[in-house]
Amino acid sequence: MSLSDSKSHLHALLILLIAMISVQSSGSLAKMLFAQYPALTVSAMRLCFGALILSVIFKAWTINWGQIRWRAIISYGIALAGMNALFYLSLQRLPLGIAVAFEFIGPLSVALFYARQRYDLLWVGCAILGLILLFPFGQAQHGLDSLGIVLALAAGACWALYIIAGQKPSGVSGNHTVFLGMTVGALILLPFALLSGNIGQVFEFPNLFLFIILAILASALPFSLEMLALKRLTPLSFGTLMSLEPAVAAFSGFIFLGEILLWNQWLALATIITASVGCTLTTQRARKMQD
Repeated sequence: MSLSDSKSHLHALLILLIAMISVQSSGSLAKMLFAQYPALTVSAMRLCFGALILSVIFKAWTINWGQIRWRAIISYGIALAGMNALFYLSLQRLPLGIAVAFEFIGPLSVALFYARQRYDLLWVGCAILGLILLFPFGQAQHGLDSLGIVLALAAGACWALYIIAGQKPSGVSGNHTVFLGMTVGALILLPFALLSGNIGQVFEFPNLFLFIILAILASALPFSLEMLALKRLTPLSFGTLMSLEPAVAAFSGFIFLGEILLWNQWLALATIITASVGCTLTTQRARKMQD
């Protein structure tokens, strides 16, 4: 690898790290907004403003509406709405890093389902061990909320469906699929926000500014940065780095929210990340052998 290639690779790694920090920082900001707004309102507004921003970034006016396969777009949007709403509901009851770890089981399960290598059992074992370690046995004062766990796992299931739905042909580009899916998701959650009764306060300053920042951190900025990183990174590098999401979330929760995890919960994050990295490595190795 030449010096210029090395620099390009390093820049891509930094870009992807910034994207992950952006997403997890948005989780901390969303949790702060829960003090004033219901979680479903925050989720709906995040998708609404995110869709508006992406409509400009991805030039929604260039979409060929006649080619859109709406069944694929709607299923994608439903999964996106469920993933966001359930995750934000879980954040009301769990530390950010723990919620992301439980949610991360969803995409990890998809990867393990399609994996067929001899080491796969090891990664499954790591994932299961990570889940077990997340529960602070014998330390009731730090007990995790059961409903929060169920909501985070349900968000992970929607994340898995989101991955599967996103792979279906939509008739338009990947960027436009993301924009349309986010629009559908926003329309699904918007009635819940309207029923909350305080949606008018969203458009008052400084609240409007905070929701726009949330949409940028959670959608516009990471999507744009990930696109840049993907042009310079291999799928293996990209997948491996994205496996660090739970750890980045835990650090974000600690820095912005003062959430402190127990040693066994940090170990749980490490085992889940190990399972994800290992699964990424073996899956990419299998693909190379098939090519």
